[in-house]
Amino acid sequence: MNFVVDTHSHTVSSGHAYSTVLENAKAAAENGLQLLCLTDHASSMPGAPHFWHFANQKVIPRFLHGVGILRGVEANITNTDGQIDVLPKVEEHLDWVLASFHEPVFAPSTSAAHTEALLNVIKSGRVDALGHLGNPNFDFDFERVLAAAAEAKVLVEINNSSLSGSRIGSQPRCERIAEIGKEVGVKFTTGSDAHFAYDVGKFDSVMALFEKTKIDESAIVTTSASRFLGFLESRGRTPISEFQSLC
Repeated sequence: MNFVVDTHSHTVSSGHAYSTVLENAKAAAENGLQLLCLTDHASSMPGAPHFWHFANQKVIPRFLHGVGILRGVEANITNTDGQIDVLPKVEEHLDWVLASFHEPVFAPSTSAAHTEALLNVIKSGRVDALGHLGNPNFDFDFERVLAAAAEAKVLVEINNSSLSGSRIGSQPRCERIAEIGKEVGVKFTTGSDAHFAYDVGKFDSVMALFEKTKIDESAIVTTSASRFLGFLESRGRTPISEFQSLC
């Protein structure tokens, strides 16, 4: 199993990350990636950039250091209605929307409240994937949410940073998410959640989890550039002409 897409990475623009787009792209190339999603934190997160940052990603070339660049965001889930902090007029300029819970934006609450928020964000049709669901501060009904994600073609991220110590207690929860996801037909994505270029494209902990839970490669969209781009098209996103050679 080989991962060629990193769908979760941060730059200095996130306010608490330490590398530039160019540095991340160089690291992506060195680690054998074909595609890299830029997913700085959306504006509700303390220190995050203004919404113009996301709307203006068109100035970034489609290829840097030979790696295809996708213009994205890590949106914050802001309430139980499943709203995210990305304006529709900004969303029009994006290739990829990852949505996550973050403590400074959505104060940890009950499992029922987290479940309601996740189900509603899935129903909204505005997000392509759910980020770092293993966070123990945000318990939820695994069966209901994962079944809804599978039906709506929303990816579930297995986050290397969570498994490497950034969110203590995530390991057993991520294993259970993978096991239930396999049962209900979830498609998975892999994110380094890199906040420094050194971590871009590193998935050692993700690999170990997938091997332990026996997830088939066909269920992981980031093992093939064409599989990942095909997933985006299946969700109605416009094909990216510059990436046709990767399809």
